[in-house]
Amino acid sequence: MNDLLTTADAALLAGVGASSVKRWADSNLLPCVRTAGGHRRFHREDLERFLREQGGSLPRDAAGDWVELMLSGGMFELQGELLRARDRLGAWYLVAAEVGAGIWELGERWARSEISVLEEHVASEKLTRAIQRVTESMPSSPSNPRSVLATAEKDEHTLGLSLAELCLREAGWGCVWSGRRTPTQELITLAESGAVSLLALSASSASSDPKPLAREARLLGAACRASGVELLLGGAGAWPEHPAYGTRVRDLPSLHRLALSLRASRARR
Repeated sequence: MNDLLTTADAALLAGVGASSVKRWADSNLLPCVRTAGGHRRFHREDLERFLREQGGSLPRDAAGDWVELMLSGGMFELQGELLRARDRLGAWYLVAAEVGAGIWELGERWARSEISVLEEHVASEKLTRAIQRVTESMPSSPSNPRSVLATAEKDEHTLGLSLAELCLREAGWGCVWSGRRTPTQELITLAESGAVSLLALSASSASSDPKPLAREARLLGAACRASGVELLLGGAGAWPEHPAYGTRVRDLPSLHRLALSLRASRARR
């Protein structure tokens, strides 16, 4: 086995993250052999042949690249990469979708015990701060309709909500950040006050019990309907698929399109 490259060696030679090499191998793009312990090993000539065949354009593993940067980079590096991704993709909602795939992959690595809970928490916190710095720099007019962003009442995870804020701000919405564990009654009071036009809630996969989410959606839906406030329910949590009032949003590009439509509809009133 001494003539074989580890995944880390192959990644260093290719100039990519280790997750990219793993995906190439798992997709049968790059031949590999397995050790007795199940680890991937690569012949140098196979890697060099693969890189030549790509002609300088490597298959991109965007999710894996974001994970590597979250784990090894700093907050300012993440902020810079977010801005470069905006230039590359042309829209913040596309950046949000790509980063969202990276967050999912980060969670999968923790579930597979490939990273510790501390590593996952530190990586998530760095990304959260980088996204906050980007959103704070985005222009917003006082004339924009206002939205409030919150998690489900018992949910602690706000990264998805941070990505939703990128999409809403890009679509011309002002954003009021409520964040984690906001009591349902306080959101009802806010909807009834007439201070906001849209309420966007996020529930992570940790919110897997449909009963409390159904109750929250029902109570908020009734208040929002009576007050003319739009209600959006997003994230991987167990929200009702067809709430009595409001819209179940499955992905960030859909959120962006819906936010544009709702803003245009309100402008015509």
